[in-house]
Amino acid sequence: MTAPEPVKPDAFGFAPAFAIDEPAVHTLPFVFNTGHSGAVYPPEFVAASRLDALALRRSEDAHVERLFTPVVGLGAPLLRANFPRAFLDVNREPFELDPRMFEGRLPAFANTRSMRVAGGLGTIPRVVADGQEIYSRRLPVSEATARIEGLYKPYHRALRGLVQRTARTHGHCVLIDCHSMPSSSLGRDAEVKADVVLGDRYGTACDPILIDRFETAFRTRGFRVVRNKPYAGGFITEHYGEPNLGRHALQIEVNRALYMNEANLAIAPGFSGLVATLTSVVADVASELGDLMPRRMAAE
Repeated sequence: MTAPEPVKPDAFGFAPAFAIDEPAVHTLPFVFNTGHSGAVYPPEFVAASRLDALALRRSEDAHVERLFTPVVGLGAPLLRANFPRAFLDVNREPFELDPRMFEGRLPAFANTRSMRVAGGLGTIPRVVADGQEIYSRRLPVSEATARIEGLYKPYHRALRGLVQRTARTHGHCVLIDCHSMPSSSLGRDAEVKADVVLGDRYGTACDPILIDRFETAFRTRGFRVVRNKPYAGGFITEHYGEPNLGRHALQIEVNRALYMNEANLAIAPGFSGLVATLTSVVADVASELGDLMPRRMAAE
């Protein structure tokens, strides 16, 4: 069943801004998150952009929430955004903002110098993933504040609540941050092509056994797997991954060429097969970790 987080009704044109798909019984110590898969583009946002609706979707992890929906049936909640990444990116610090985008002065505490801001991909993105500018004019600072207060903060309250509830119920929590990556981001060298990139912030965001088990499960099914390059995990993996406290975070990036047409975002014939495979990977890893991770943490 779906339980939307209460937010201002239609404050930005989303109904609702995000939702939590809850299992009938929360049997797994897992939480799944798809913060970049939102595909609701309010007409006002599209009208304010210099890009058309399809170009705006270049930053979107299209259909990723559908790839992972079956985990709910396995016994884990799934938090999914409806607002698009081009509008607000929850995988950033709350005020990671580019001053060139705004009319007025940003708060003194805003992070205006990060590499992500420099690349145009802050909390309020300046560009879509292929580098095209989103807006035809500067935005008022009040617009950034409204999006952060009305969308970003409620989203992270919901995510934090799921992680805390899971840790209380099961003794530990495994947060899986689900993403997709353009095949072009992996370079032209066939030897470094990957079907899946697993990111654990170079070993700091989760117990090594977690990433080991996921890598093994993917490889035994014929997937090419790379760790941390070019995606080691963003703010969510880094911020929520506290393995010493029994809270583990792992980012999973799936190559878009496996399940969709990257030009028009249409579902490809292999979509349902990939969904089944991802579900079996999660089920296998969950069954193994149920025996292994509590013992490791108890020993620590």
